[in-house]
Amino acid sequence: MHTHVPGSRVSVLNDAEVDPSGQYVLYWMTSHRRTTHNYALQRAADWSRHVGRGLLVLEALRCDYEWASERHHRFVLDGMVDNAAAMEGRPGITYYPYVEGSIGEGKGLLESLAESAAVVVTDDYPTFFVPRMLAAVSHRLETRLEAVDSNGLVPMRSTDRVYPTAYTFRRYLQKALPAQLELAPLEDPAGNLAGLEQPTVPGPILARWPSAEAALASGGPDLTSLPLDHSVPSTQLRGGERAASERLDGFLKQALGRYDDRNQPDEDVASGLSPYLHFGHISTHAILARLAAHEDWTPNFEGRPTNGKRTGWWGMSSPAEAFLDQFVTWRELGFNMAALRSDHREYESLPEWARNTLTEHASDPRPYLYSLEQLDSASTHDELWNAAQRQLRREGVIHNYLRMLWGKKILKWTATPREAARLMIELNNRYALDGRDPNSYSGIYWCLGRYDRPWGPERPVFGKIRYMTSANTARKLRVREYMERFAR
Repeated sequence: MHTHVPGSRVSVLNDAEVDPSGQYVLYWMTSHRRTTHNYALQRAADWSRHVGRGLLVLEALRCDYEWASERHHRFVLDGMVDNAAAMEGRPGITYYPYVEGSIGEGKGLLESLAESAAVVVTDDYPTFFVPRMLAAVSHRLETRLEAVDSNGLVPMRSTDRVYPTAYTFRRYLQKALPAQLELAPLEDPAGNLAGLEQPTVPGPILARWPSAEAALASGGPDLTSLPLDHSVPSTQLRGGERAASERLDGFLKQALGRYDDRNQPDEDVASGLSPYLHFGHISTHAILARLAAHEDWTPNFEGRPTNGKRTGWWGMSSPAEAFLDQFVTWRELGFNMAALRSDHREYESLPEWARNTLTEHASDPRPYLYSLEQLDSASTHDELWNAAQRQLRREGVIHNYLRMLWGKKILKWTATPREAARLMIELNNRYALDGRDPNSYSGIYWCLGRYDRPWGPERPVFGKIRYMTSANTARKLRVREYMERFAR
């Protein structure tokens, strides 16, 4: 088959053959929930052209995932509304949205659709429940199942090495990226399907698993009727490709030039793109393309040093390169570990020096010990920390610099480092719209030494782990307005 998708991004998950008599090609959209710059959708469209069958896109939303809430559901549904509109009337493509109404109601849907498919293509994503789900499904399908990586600029399995620091990973990127940028996905990955018969969902399947198309036309189903955590409400932040595109436009026009000042909580210069990246509503390639146009930049790495330095390699402005280091280096570093270490969510994934120093200080006295409930409700003695936790609860995000302080203080206020990791994961994944992501675990475990080095002087509780305090943070940053905004 002729395909534009690099082989390093495609994983064949079972031994089944392509069935040329299948009624359609099935794209099971799970993580890359968008219609543009999507290698997985592009691979499915390539299969459609190859076998001469239309493309059926299944985007399903289950209700029993961990930390399922109105907040996460609403964000995904916003994206489904956009996808329905984007695929409406497209020749050769049928969009089939399904929203589970009760736990287990959607069981069997994928297998039933796969029975009539020539091949099934899905999204490759290295964490949360996705790897377990794909492993289980691969044994049940009698149709060829492929998973396609559309997570970053570099395929997450293009190397078999787990990089221990941003510096070592940056050196790898500076060597690997130029060739990868020449293999970017198409902006319209499902183009040129005209002439293929429009797929139809078999009647018995629709009768058992009704399409959510009508509900999406009015903004989505009523969340109050679904078995979700209703104590975590949706925020004012809307999901979907359109909202992601608007957010990117605003960042490039209004905030990028001040990105070097992003650590100040009274400056709204963060990109705000991490929730959209997490839910797959925007791609890294789309962001880079728009940034390049804004900077009037074309790729030219001739003679650029591959020495791992944060600036100078891209050849863009200082704020743009600072943003790229966060958006490319640090983000894809997290995917590197998540793809290659199945224990990336576990305490044991910390580097040996960090585990050793934390063990040595595990029995140190803690001046304060807070329960999950006290932390959740922002009921500590530290008002700056409380403000960060209230921002997380209300808005689904924390200011990036204060997120580091947030994690460091949880280490100081819990009985053991392992318990601190558990509480950080629970609070972050419950409330953060960019939680449950490889970068969630990068950020949480960075607070405990991942991607860092030993620091001196050695301190109680922290040992050689990098130390942060609210007092020092308040002296360095302009926090008064932030604390007033997120007061009790």
